[in-house]
Amino acid sequence: MELNLTKGVTAISNEVYDLHMLVLWICTVIGILVFGAMFWSMVFHRKSKGVKPATFHESTKVEILWTAIPIVILIAMAVPATSTLIEMEDNDNSDITILVTGSQWKWHYKYFDQGIEFYSVLSTPREQFDNRDGSGQTKGENYLLEVDKPLVIPTNKKVRFLITSDDVIHSWWVPAFAVKQDANPGFINEAWTRVDEPGVYRGQCAELCGKDHGYMPIVVEVKSEADYATWVSEQKQLIADAKAAEAASLNANVSMDELMQLGETTYTAYCAACHQPTGLGLPPAFPALKGSVVATDPNQIEQHIAIILNGKNAMPAFGKQLSLKEVASVVTYERNAWGNNTGESVQASDVNALAGGASAAAAVEQTAEAMPPMVDSATSELENPQPTTEDLSKTYTRDELMVQGEAVYMKACVACHQPTGAGLPPAFPSLIGSPMILGDVTAHIDIVYNGSKKNPAMQAFSGQLTKTEIAAVVTYERNAWGNNTGDVVQPADVDAVSAK
Repeated sequence: MELNLTKGVTAISNEVYDLHMLVLWICTVIGILVFGAMFWSMVFHRKSKGVKPATFHESTKVEILWTAIPIVILIAMAVPATSTLIEMEDNDNSDITILVTGSQWKWHYKYFDQGIEFYSVLSTPREQFDNRDGSGQTKGENYLLEVDKPLVIPTNKKVRFLITSDDVIHSWWVPAFAVKQDANPGFINEAWTRVDEPGVYRGQCAELCGKDHGYMPIVVEVKSEADYATWVSEQKQLIADAKAAEAASLNANVSMDELMQLGETTYTAYCAACHQPTGLGLPPAFPALKGSVVATDPNQIEQHIAIILNGKNAMPAFGKQLSLKEVASVVTYERNAWGNNTGESVQASDVNALAGGASAAAAVEQTAEAMPPMVDSATSELENPQPTTEDLSKTYTRDELMVQGEAVYMKACVACHQPTGAGLPPAFPSLIGSPMILGDVTAHIDIVYNGSKKNPAMQAFSGQLTKTEIAAVVTYERNAWGNNTGDVVQPADVDAVSAK
């Protein structure tokens, strides 16, 4: 029935459905008995039939009955409900962990251990769902539940979701999985699912999160294990291609026409919802770009780029969502569209310099001779066919370890524990003054090297970082953000822990 709860496609969702039906029938029977007794009494014991009301005042038996019976009914409902709720909260022994982040008004998915992350955005053109499309094209059945990149998970695997937000409160809801968890900024909620049959399952944000709340859909594509493995390989290749294209764009000088064309496409997809296709915005929350100082003043180009990269007020940061070339193109478009006509063009190298890419590259270059490269780096293997080995007996200074440690932390740890070390409790605890940081050094090395048995969100980095890099990042964490333990960890210390 369309009015009833859907059964879903997972064991948990079926348990929820069965629980719902059990409670529904219990309530139905109670309703029939109570209202039946009430109407029967009114009909057959009415005054017009000469019935005289009873005069008794109290009855211990009746008191016991109408107290005991509801208690029994509540217990009958509570036992299966508690069992189902406990199972829904059991996130242990997951095969895959995915970080789900709500961001006005799209979802960001990050696959732990895979290096895959992307944004998922409503793919239906705004003109179509706003009924302003003059093409006469018929909307699809799921026109408000279609995305450009669906979340992809495999069958027969326990998938754990860590759900948070980087702006306001959202809610990640997929009815077919019986999963509905709030995405709160600064906190992480957990959920999980295991789907047995391939298919496409849809949901949407279930929390009133702003003006485009109704345009924040969720699409989950469940693939067979073989197809999922193929998809993972394809995504890694796409990431490699994107990195190569990004590197190439730093040396390219793109024409104004190409920048304007890409900029218009990017603006329509990411900016038009708030600032409007006309650039007039929705003041005061979303100011006009047409004729604005930031989009026309030649002295504010860097500020213009910085706002897009880092966000401001209600505007989210697009630094992780757009490539350097896309940021350059949309800045160029905004400075030349709607009559702004500054004639200024911005290149990817300009964005990279402002984003800190130049300084990051310099830091890597400065430490290249002091610290060995990652042993398992595919790039290193291509450049040097001889296997790279670490000198585990080498001793580094505290300053060398701190420089390299910061670089490693910003690459491998910052997404979960934040640049400030404050983390995202409870899944990713703060590193500032934490017992692990200030306590036993060996335990700290062990949790970075082998991961945490108590918290599966903390993965093992032994296969991703060299022992020298682990020594550096442990040294950095124990001395950054005011921790100041003075501890210095060497590669030999990490090797000793790994041998246990």
